Amino acid sequence: MKPMMILIAGPYRSGTGDDPAKMAVNLARLEAAAYPIFQKGHVPMIGEWAALPILQGAGGGEPGSENYEAVMHPTAHRLLAHCDGVLRLPGASSGADQDVRIARERGIPVWFDLAEIPAA
Repeated sequence: MKPMMILIAGPYRSGTGDDPAKMAVNLARLEAAAYPIFQKGHVPMIGEWAALPILQGAGGGEPGSENYEAVMHPTAHRLLAHCDGVLRLPGASSGADQDVRIARERGIPVWFDLAEIPAA
């Protein structure tokens, strides 16, 4: 099996009340799955890794702002066109649920546990 690019989807903003410290904790939770995916021979990807610099380039914006909404979820959806799989982490997240829906529509595998991801 060739290496895959795997989108890690889970809560980022959800449940934080837009508190930057809580969002950072959620990002760290997403990032905790990156190295195990890498160890399996794949390339992990998190939408926020791409979206946050794009948001800054667009002039920034607080969660819920027009810039924020125009960049954050659309970036993840565009990334899905390049991903070979999605790891859905636990926790309520409408954005992650939308990533799963889009992945399934495109026939991209979705896993709910790191152990389900095959090694490259």
